[in-house]
Amino acid sequence: MLEGKKVLLVITGGIAAYKSLELIRLLQINKASVVPVMTQSAQQFLKPLSVAAIAGSKVYTDLFDLTAESEMGHIELSRSADIILVAPASADFLSKMAQGICDDLATTILLATDTPVLVAPSMNVRMWHHPATQRNMHAINSDGISTIGPNEGDMACGEFGHGRMAEPAEITTFLHNYFKVGPLSGKRIIVTSGTTYEMIDPIRYIANRSSGAQGTAIASALAALGASVILVTGPSTTPSPSNVKLIEVQTGREMYKAVLDELPADVAVFVAAVGDWYVGEVAEQKIKKNNGSPPSLKFLENPDILHEVSNLREKRPSLVIGFAAETSDLIKNAETKLNKKNCDWIIANDVSTATGIMGGDQNKISLISAKQKEDWPLMSKTLVATKLAAKICESLGV
Repeated sequence: MLEGKKVLLVITGGIAAYKSLELIRLLQINKASVVPVMTQSAQQFLKPLSVAAIAGSKVYTDLFDLTAESEMGHIELSRSADIILVAPASADFLSKMAQGICDDLATTILLATDTPVLVAPSMNVRMWHHPATQRNMHAINSDGISTIGPNEGDMACGEFGHGRMAEPAEITTFLHNYFKVGPLSGKRIIVTSGTTYEMIDPIRYIANRSSGAQGTAIASALAALGASVILVTGPSTTPSPSNVKLIEVQTGREMYKAVLDELPADVAVFVAAVGDWYVGEVAEQKIKKNNGSPPSLKFLENPDILHEVSNLREKRPSLVIGFAAETSDLIKNAETKLNKKNCDWIIANDVSTATGIMGGDQNKISLISAKQKEDWPLMSKTLVATKLAAKICESLGV
């Protein structure tokens, strides 16, 4: 439970510092208060004014700030929180923690505290695997400090491997588990994600360019708010979060069955780009060229998962959300889909090639229901997920 909890967030230097803004928002959605502390190097990546505006709190930066010391000294600051979170935790800062160095406000707070501490390491893959870093991590863990991450993935430096800071949703989930509950605790939510592979023969299939990034982000954000999330995903290029029940499928028909098998649920969010058709007779062997003539394929319509679930008499979720990926007449087509499917909300987005949204890191959506239409600005898919999760909480009255 994060409601009423006070998190002292220490932000150190590194490109992952930008994630701290999203982390603050997630913690606030969970009704926690956040008091930020920034190192000098962190201020090279984020301005204290930006962090203060998001957190709604003063940002503490200087050990020798007379005003800050008179208002709340570093000793009191170190002990007034329910947990101290270091995110991102750079290699340099972890080294100082391991050695007990206290040459600035952040390190002094950590040496003076008796409050639980959680660190989220973030650095280059070679720095993470360096024996010195591993010695430091062993010392930190031996001191009773908890660690989340780092994750494996692409890095800003162009390399790939372990070193990415754990995602804000993962960190929030950790804190939920630590404090035991969240606003969506007790809610069961199904999320579909990814594309589907509709096979032609053993090696060929029909699919689309969906990466699964938006669906995965939504599943993770909902789980971070305490929901029990079932992620039914087709093939995806995005790693699945560890805080959900994962069901992997290949075809639209498999996804349909998996969704129905997981009902009842309180909410269903259908993000997956399911193929509209499948090949009626899949060839048992690879189809060969036949004098230059293309093969004749008979297509059959896939089950309409959104329509079926929206119109259930029993086991219908109280909130059913569909996605409309369009390339023209965005709002008109989305409103038609809303009425035709009988769902509660449609999330419409323009996936024309020029937008770069399908397969990209950002999204620009319109949330449409029978009572409202909201146009959201272009933002990261993670932030879209965070904002949508907050809207779901509002709709459920939690």
